[in-house]
Amino acid sequence: MKKTAFQDYLPFIFLAILAIIGMFFPTVANFSDTSKYNVGDIAWILVATSLVFLMTPGLSFFYGGMVNKKNIINTMMQSFIATGLISVLWVVVGFSLAFGDSINGVIGNPGTFFFFKGVGSGAPWAGAATIPLLLFALFQMKFAIITPALVVGATAERIRFTSYVLFMVLFSLLVYAPIAHWTWHPNGFLYKMGVLDFAGGTVVHISAGCAALAGALVLKRRKDHIEKKELQPANIPFVLLGTGLLWFGWFGFNAGSAVAANGLAVSAFATTNTAAAAAGICWVFFDVIRGRKPSALGFCIGAVVGLVAITPAAGYVAVPQSLFIGFIAAIISNLAVHWKSKTSIDDTLDVFPCHGIGGMSGMLLTGIFASKAINPAGNDGLFYGNFELFRNQLLGMLIVVAYSFIVSYGIFKLINYIHPLRVSDEEEVLGLDASQHNEQYHPTPLHVNGTGSLKQEEILH
Repeated sequence: MKKTAFQDYLPFIFLAILAIIGMFFPTVANFSDTSKYNVGDIAWILVATSLVFLMTPGLSFFYGGMVNKKNIINTMMQSFIATGLISVLWVVVGFSLAFGDSINGVIGNPGTFFFFKGVGSGAPWAGAATIPLLLFALFQMKFAIITPALVVGATAERIRFTSYVLFMVLFSLLVYAPIAHWTWHPNGFLYKMGVLDFAGGTVVHISAGCAALAGALVLKRRKDHIEKKELQPANIPFVLLGTGLLWFGWFGFNAGSAVAANGLAVSAFATTNTAAAAAGICWVFFDVIRGRKPSALGFCIGAVVGLVAITPAAGYVAVPQSLFIGFIAAIISNLAVHWKSKTSIDDTLDVFPCHGIGGMSGMLLTGIFASKAINPAGNDGLFYGNFELFRNQLLGMLIVVAYSFIVSYGIFKLINYIHPLRVSDEEEVLGLDASQHNEQYHPTPLHVNGTGSLKQEEILH
């Protein structure tokens, strides 16, 4: 057992201080006036919130199945720990920074909802008038959780676990919260500019994708990547399971962003499924015409790209247009993955080509196909003669790309200065499951007896 240094105590001490502060906050009654709420809307958003939460363990399986077998647990844990880490951070100050009283359209006042002050008894959010503010805050929490978890795929197999935990905290405070405020707060400057992002194409996927690229550049290449070793995914059934959980959870992600049980939620549900289906089969068919065999991995990656691309557009476009969005986004991301493979960039699981480029494609396609006929609160896009929306989407996208990449690059550099980002060469060769967690993934092998049947005791076990 290694000797415990003072810096190892700091996370525990910090959490203990927060827990003690929480004891002294006054207790107030929740929902003193329930007349303004709609029971059906509350029920749906509770379900949607749970669905979005399920996406993070789904992402863990999705990523965990694609890495080398000696890094499965580490990769899954880096994503999954966000459920605890960001939940606490969101209650303390994250929700305030994203949705608190606006400071010049740039950031929320950290004191507005500090420690969820007034969230349980406060007036409903302006865009979600029929559900309690607390439920809106919990729904938004799940978006904040999965965003830094997405970046894991780019830095996998070589980043220290403790360093990544610190990255998650700083990214959430300095990147995610400001972008969420710009885009979704009524006084945010992108919101006022007219930028449309129904469920997080900009806030979640572009921000995470650009942070992933920054992380890959700062961490540099893995030894296996330098040596051009062809590493096979450790567990493709994990990838299939993760894709299923992500697809299922994404219905809450997109349809839940209507923040009501209404026709818009139904429309967003339909466009989400259509884009994912089109992108999944497009990825497979496109691989075939490029001389590859149809693969389970290809369908899964394609489906996720379709889900990413439809996210900003889900509540603004019709179902037929969502099919085109999934189709074209799959081709763009497929080509981006191929291009990246020809470079020295070591984005382990292609987070930037899939989430970053996929999110950008979705933002621009929203600017083309959005229609007031689907959502009167939105705008008509370029396809319907309105260039202004497309221009706003392009400008908003460029702002977020630049901000997320530059700030995330700075965060990775800062952490590396404070505490080494990268594991040692010996730890990388050993695998991060053993070196970071002292745990290993050992699936029980099945042995066949002389008759070609499984041994009875293995069937029983």
